[in-house]
Amino acid sequence: MAREGNRPSQEYLLLDYVQRLDRHRDGRRGVHVHLSRLKPQNRREHHIRIAINTIEEFVSAYEGQIFLLGNNDIIFVTKGATLPQLDEAVMRLKYLFSEDPLTMTDPDGEDGHGRFATLYNIEGQYHRFQELCERVFEEERQRQKRLQKMAEQTGDMVEDARKPLSPQQLAKLEEFLERSDLSSVFRRQAVCAVAQKSPPKPIFNELFISIIDLARTVLPEVNLAANRWLFQHLTQTLDRRVLKMLARADDSSLHSSFSINVNVGTLLAPEFLDFDNSLRMGGRGTLVVELQLIDILSDYQAYVFARDFVREKGYRVCLDGVSADLIPFVDRQRLGVDLIKLNASPVFDAGGDQERREDIAAQVERCGRGRVILARCDNEAMVRTGQQMGISMFQGRYLDGVLQQLSRTRNPPPPKRARGGR
Repeated sequence: MAREGNRPSQEYLLLDYVQRLDRHRDGRRGVHVHLSRLKPQNRREHHIRIAINTIEEFVSAYEGQIFLLGNNDIIFVTKGATLPQLDEAVMRLKYLFSEDPLTMTDPDGEDGHGRFATLYNIEGQYHRFQELCERVFEEERQRQKRLQKMAEQTGDMVEDARKPLSPQQLAKLEEFLERSDLSSVFRRQAVCAVAQKSPPKPIFNELFISIIDLARTVLPEVNLAANRWLFQHLTQTLDRRVLKMLARADDSSLHSSFSINVNVGTLLAPEFLDFDNSLRMGGRGTLVVELQLIDILSDYQAYVFARDFVREKGYRVCLDGVSADLIPFVDRQRLGVDLIKLNASPVFDAGGDQERREDIAAQVERCGRGRVILARCDNEAMVRTGQQMGISMFQGRYLDGVLQQLSRTRNPPPPKRARGGR
């Protein structure tokens, strides 16, 4: 299990370490710090680095080791540290994230740290701790397999060695976008209703520019998304360019049901008004604008104004890119969004943790079953898991494949004419 070159993953090293502890359990205690449950803005790279630095000296003093998992959770093991000393170490970590809802919940469980951390007495709970390590190892192994599969499909490496986008390259790229034909990187992907085991029924198409294909075409040596703020600026340029292209397009699909993924600022730009005016008022189906939470929160007042503006024009608003970890913190009604696009993850796949699924199902129920779209569905198991949670709308490569197969079945190619002899 390599994460960088041939270097073993932290999950592999943790499992190997715990297996070797089998005969050396005396005085050992383990702590699982669930940083993956923090809000995304509270678990960026510098937050995780500071958290590890906070406990590093303590763990070393008690002959321990720290393991940073792929999902940003931390697991550390000590020898000889007392329970009060471990409690104090966890409280120091909690203090770092004191503004996150995860640390504000009432303590529950026997260790008193709620959902923030779980403590293990390895001497008496070795097999339980070993099961934890085996589970996180398997989850990481499955994650790497999916990344590898994506890499093979897109031609990208799992570990991206490309350079970040620079301001100078951004300026050149924007010039290129203004004068180029983007039809070659323009994509559509259906959002489908799936009832029980019935075939998927498309209800609208998402229209978007493939960033991967754009990068490969224009700047193959550059990672366009590495610099978040430059990438955000780039997406605004792309929004305007796409709206201009759609406004001029003679495309009957634009007069049915579709969604576009845009920035809040784009909804207030002249290009959006031109695009909106280009649509046939009488022939509109479902029109959806998809927005990212980080964009909404960066200027909430602008979002509220833009949301009310597009709703008045008949658009529905969808909160895009919501992870299973983030959905507990999303208040759909307070944000005033009509739909939430929840990204499928390993827990939705075959063999996913049932308890975790039940937690997500409760959040889906809170948001409204008919308001949630399960996106990035790579296989049938993810769709079936979503259906068990009450979700009925799905999107992803698996649905693309099924729709293509249905299309071939309904519209078979004409039979080849046999060559007659003389």
